[in-house]
Order: sequence, then C-alpha cells, then structure tokens
Amino acid sequence: MAAKTSKIGGKAGGQWAGLREALTPARVAVLVLVALALIFIFENTRKTEIRLLIPLVTMPLWLALLATGVIGALFGAFFMRRRR
Repeated sequence: MAAKTSKIGGKAGGQWAGLREALTPARVAVLVLVALALIFIFENTRKTEIRLLIPLVTMPLWLALLATGVIGALFGAFFMRRRR
C-alpha cells in the first residue's frame, strides 16, 4: 500500500512528518544528555593538574572533561561495533 500524498506530490504531513519519524524518544533522550554533558564540561573553566604517568600537565578542566568524554565515546562505539 502506498503512502498518502498531498496535492504537491510529497508525503502527507510535509517535511515535518520526516522530522517526527526521526525524533524517537530514545534519540531525544540522547540529545538531552549530550546537551547536559556539554553544559557541564564548558561550565568548568578552572585549571587542573593531571599526572600522565610521570609528567604533570596543567590544563583547563573543561578540556580534561571533554577529552575524557571523547575517549569514553570512542570506547563505547568500538565495543558496540564489535558486539554486532
């Protein structure tokens, strides 16, 4: 059975129908968590000292948190890909 079409030849609901289909509750939750994580990261602007085995590195806390988040995302993506 074919999808309903409007007078101009597109799917019923226009361009907003595609957006509604793309925004599932899980995707909205992930977007909210990403936004909260970015706010948390960029609110922390103090300097912090991190020991990398032997050297002591001083950097902004937001950069250290962002690096930790990126490393975690890479590991998560690697293990999700490996699980398939």
